[in-house]
Amino acid sequence: MEAIAEKENQLQAIVRESEIAPAKAKILLENFQDYFEVASQWEVKARAIVVTSGDQKEDMALAKEGRLELREKRIAVERVRKLLKEQSLREGKAIDGIANVMKALIVPIEDYLEQQERFVEIQEERKLEAKRLEIERRMAEEDRLAQEKAAAEQERLRLENEKLKKEAEETAKKAATERKQKERERAKLEVERKENERLEALLKSQVTCPKCHHKFQMKKETI
Repeated sequence: MEAIAEKENQLQAIVRESEIAPAKAKILLENFQDYFEVASQWEVKARAIVVTSGDQKEDMALAKEGRLELREKRIAVERVRKLLKEQSLREGKAIDGIANVMKALIVPIEDYLEQQERFVEIQEERKLEAKRLEIERRMAEEDRLAQEKAAAEQERLRLENEKLKKEAEETAKKAATERKQKERERAKLEVERKENERLEALLKSQVTCPKCHHKFQMKKETI
């Protein structure tokens, strides 16, 4: 009997530690009380059944009876467990649904009242946010202008380099043209010099007839 009382106390302790409402705790214990009593009774009976010989027909039959009855109670306990758990889950869903509806009703009102309560703070926060956004906008604009300026400077330098390169090429081309022109002029002068020297040589080799004053070219053999 002490063992049965101890187990009954364990059931009550489990319900108590779960911290459920007393009314629900009572219903819960009542649902399992009959099964608990049957199991407790058979716990005592089972200890008295000790089969040591095949002749103990009555003891074996009693053991079978107890086993089948306990099996039936165990299955019934499982059914009750599932039923109570399903009811608990449905109850939990209902509680969640009601709570969600209440929160959907309360939260907007709460938010609105908070806005009224913190009107001054909210206005200051909005001003600070507007200033922050303006600063970010200005910084972004300055960065954009700086990038455009840098790109324009790079383009200017590129065009300047192209211009200098083109001027250098034109200067080199002009210098080459002038050099060739001077070379042609020197060659022309050289030709003219040689022609003059030849003409002078011819003039020097001519003689004038004292009678008719006609000039004759002297042959090289007579010279």
